[in-house]
Amino acid sequence: MAEKEQVRPLAPASERQSSDEEETAAHLNKTRHRKCIKCCGCIAALLLVEAVVVVILIFTVFKVKDPIVRLNNVKVDKLDLINGTTPRPGSNMSLTADVSVKNPNYASFKYSNTSTTLFYRGAVIGEALGPPGQAKARRTMNMSVAVEIIVDGLMGNPNLQSDVKSGLVDFSSYTRVGGRVKMLMIIKKHVVVKMNCTMSVNMTSQAIQKMKCKRKVKL
Repeated sequence: MAEKEQVRPLAPASERQSSDEEETAAHLNKTRHRKCIKCCGCIAALLLVEAVVVVILIFTVFKVKDPIVRLNNVKVDKLDLINGTTPRPGSNMSLTADVSVKNPNYASFKYSNTSTTLFYRGAVIGEALGPPGQAKARRTMNMSVAVEIIVDGLMGNPNLQSDVKSGLVDFSSYTRVGGRVKMLMIIKKHVVVKMNCTMSVNMTSQAIQKMKCKRKVKL
């Protein structure tokens, strides 16, 4: 007699449903995982683009540029002369210098006290301090610096008389401006601008002639 075929019992409906749910959950997990990877990739790409943009800005737009200090004009305010040519002993000579600080950067340039020293044939005859200030981004700040000159210091120089007779007296000046440029709250640059000028004072008109300046910037 032939053996009867064995028939396997069907799995309960609850087990089949559980298996389907597990497959669906696994599929959802894979889908979420892919989306998470894509999202992380997009964020990483965005951060990379932003980093590149910041670097480009730092080396182009936000690159720290040298502040420009200029001695625009010097005016003789007070000069007491004997016979219109020789400074009177015991009197003082006053000069007012028009100094400008141009800030070419996209951030403000904050500077401390400015100092100006005046020389006659290598000897110091006057000094002045300018107030601290701030040159706004891509703007120019103007200031007036008054320098008091001790005439007795001039009178002691043996070359003064011949210089006065020639009608022109040569002076030189040294100006120093120190400050800081700050950008993006992370870029800080200390800047020192030094400027040397030479000028001639016309003893008749009491005006400044032949003024030349050279500046040096240290970052």
